[in-house]
Amino acid sequence: MTITVFTKPRCPQCEATKRQLTKLDIPFETVDLTENPSTLEQLHQAGFRQAPVVITPDNSWTGYRPDLIRELAASITADAAQHAMARA
Repeated sequence: MTITVFTKPRCPQCEATKRQLTKLDIPFETVDLTENPSTLEQLHQAGFRQAPVVITPDNSWTGYRPDLIRELAASITADAAQHAMARA
């Protein structure tokens, strides 16, 4: 599962999002939008207007959303349990 967090420098919501993902052991990739102007333009065209932008296989959102991060963690845990049961 690939989770990408699109960030900008000195962004408190970006830092809070990355801290929460790390705390919940959710692996993620970070893309600095100041180093990727074409990606920033694509996100704007898709309607995103706030950082961070978080993209998961099943969802996307902007800003610091601890509720959605907890849902993501629960989903990952459920998927892992399902795969373990399938192998048993």
